[in-house]
Amino acid sequence: MFRVSNHDLSPSAGLSRREVLRVGALGLGGLTLSDLLRHEASANPAQQIQRRPKSVIYVVLNGGPSHIDMWDLKPHAPLEYRGPFSPIATSLPGVQICEHMPRQAAMMDRTALVRGIRSVENDHYLSEVYTGLPRSAGKRPAFGSIVSRLAPTNASLPTYVSLSESSDMFDYEKPHYAGAGHAPFRPLKESLSDLTPVKNLAQLENRKALLAAFDTLHRDIEQRDGFGGLDRFQAQALEMIASPKVRDAFDLSSETPETLARYGHKAGKYPHQTAKHLMYDWNGKPFLMARRLVEAGVRVVTLHAAEWDHHSSADGDIFFALKCLMPVLDMSIAALVNDLKDRGMQDDVLVVVLGEFGRTPKITPLGPGREHWADAGCALFYGGGLTMGQVIGETDSRAERSINGKTSFQNVMSTIYHVLGINQDIKLPDFNGRPQHLLDDRQPIRELVG
Repeated sequence: MFRVSNHDLSPSAGLSRREVLRVGALGLGGLTLSDLLRHEASANPAQQIQRRPKSVIYVVLNGGPSHIDMWDLKPHAPLEYRGPFSPIATSLPGVQICEHMPRQAAMMDRTALVRGIRSVENDHYLSEVYTGLPRSAGKRPAFGSIVSRLAPTNASLPTYVSLSESSDMFDYEKPHYAGAGHAPFRPLKESLSDLTPVKNLAQLENRKALLAAFDTLHRDIEQRDGFGGLDRFQAQALEMIASPKVRDAFDLSSETPETLARYGHKAGKYPHQTAKHLMYDWNGKPFLMARRLVEAGVRVVTLHAAEWDHHSSADGDIFFALKCLMPVLDMSIAALVNDLKDRGMQDDVLVVVLGEFGRTPKITPLGPGREHWADAGCALFYGGGLTMGQVIGETDSRAERSINGKTSFQNVMSTIYHVLGINQDIKLPDFNGRPQHLLDDRQPIRELVG
């Protein structure tokens, strides 16, 4: 019988998941847990040279970014519509975006901009953002949970990672009937500490006993109901802690200050919604971590960047807020896209940037502000093997509604499923046992998929 920090590791002893999570590095004269499990990666060399499964980085501008001030400017509209910002030319001939996003303008020929996206909801319910379907469709699994269930990664990392620290956002990322084991991994402080190697462990005396102990653990995981649901997901930490690559993917300490600055980390401050006296530092770290995670093998990474709910109020000014936000968002998006290109990952990773809706084209004078507008949002796409260098959709002269086709969040989500290789004809039984399609409208955006 052997012990690690007073824990029994005999083959007959059960290990709690907390004990499993705490076994980070197991010194055996140089032997580590990663050594013990590395045979899984080397058992099939042919599999190693296969092209990596595609991934998505899903950037949510929570609150509703103003389409008419960012990606769909109408400089010839009446003053009460067009706002104070000027359009600038982009690398895509004939296409203009806001002057405060010059980096996106420079790479527009490598992206695809979708205008006139129609959402069903006109309030801050993010069901459509994370499932493609509105609340009226019932509680549906977040798309990352669908991917985790139907096309999980073979790597030691979780398939689905949410970088959001907001409990409100997490409510919309639940797996529901996809299964609790397909909830997103959230790398918050406690979760990350579980991946940290435990120091000063007593050396184990017998490699064979260690292997037998973990063989027993694997059988327990497969056979015991107690490891189902969330425990099943947590049990994956056995593999997560096995590889330094896993811990490294979540560790930004090796990144230089120059890299963080390039991603826009703390490059500026922005107001909390409409309150100009509450200013926050821009956080560029989630963009950088997202790149590291997909590079390591995570298939779905979601993050939300700042707050975009700019109504009219006595203490607010949407144009002040946007002038603060757009330049730093521009830095983060450009750094992410350029890093993916430099690493040869532009066809393997899809980046999607969007909010739940746009903003009223007509300005509310008090503040000034713009209210919720479900008829004409925008989304920016990059990579994933899709057709780039185009603008899809067109709105009327006041950016109120689409006049060229009809794009919904279901079409956006169907496009993501298409990239990730998800069979959209599959039905999953809901909580009542009724089979449910992933989406009602399973048509991806035609211009993107070719």
